[in-house]
Amino acid sequence: MKWGELSSKADYIGISGSVLCIIHCLITPILLVSSSFLANDTVRVGYLSLDYIFIGVNIVAVYFATRHFTTPAIKACLWFFLSVFAVGIVLEDVSETFEYIGYAASLGLVLTHLTNIRLHRLRHAH
Repeated sequence: MKWGELSSKADYIGISGSVLCIIHCLITPILLVSSSFLANDTVRVGYLSLDYIFIGVNIVAVYFATRHFTTPAIKACLWFFLSVFAVGIVLEDVSETFEYIGYAASLGLVLTHLTNIRLHRLRHAH
């Protein structure tokens, strides 16, 4: 994938990464309790470390989404929600509150990326 293509698809990548993270975070407890799939410690650690991959995907998506044609407010919101998302995911083992903060920040990333897509379409339509 070329850098120009990555910039044009960054919002879609960010939305996908955030939604997949929410699904991953909602399904993980169910899998841990009800499945022998994650009985192996190696598989469990690999599955649970997907959180850090989602943080990485969202960092790349926010970086490329904010590189060019975006408003300062959208840029600030994307970086704010990304920071809160990363802190929430990293500290979710400390307190359950951080888990909910991560969910809220992930939802904030999705909504801000959607707003950014809408603004791009409006700007390029005129």
